[in-house]
Amino acid sequence: MNTDPPFCALYRWRLHPGTEPTFVEAWSRVTQLLRAERGSLGSRLHRGPDAIWYSYTQWPSAAAKAEGLARPSVDPEAWQRMRSCIAESLPEVILEPVADFLAPLSHDPSQSQNV
Repeated sequence: MNTDPPFCALYRWRLHPGTEPTFVEAWSRVTQLLRAERGSLGSRLHRGPDAIWYSYTQWPSAAAKAEGLARPSVDPEAWQRMRSCIAESLPEVILEPVADFLAPLSHDPSQSQNV
């Protein structure tokens, strides 16, 4: 049983105009692979009214995140496509879970790809 605290973080980006669909596709690919192959607990991507894109991610622990990302990229091409869309990356915000009542979102692809 893992007794380390879960790792949660918020990532924020400003994207180059017109790159949003490419970013969503690449971010989705990388996130799905990190979950399937590296132990990530998943992520959610949000678009804010302030033209900033937000991603909330969870890992079983900070050590699990470090280990999962220390290995070679799960998909170097998708990482590069994602990076090429980013005009500005804002600092990572590490979050401490205190209470959790979040229900899973629908996995309907038509709802998760609206850009």
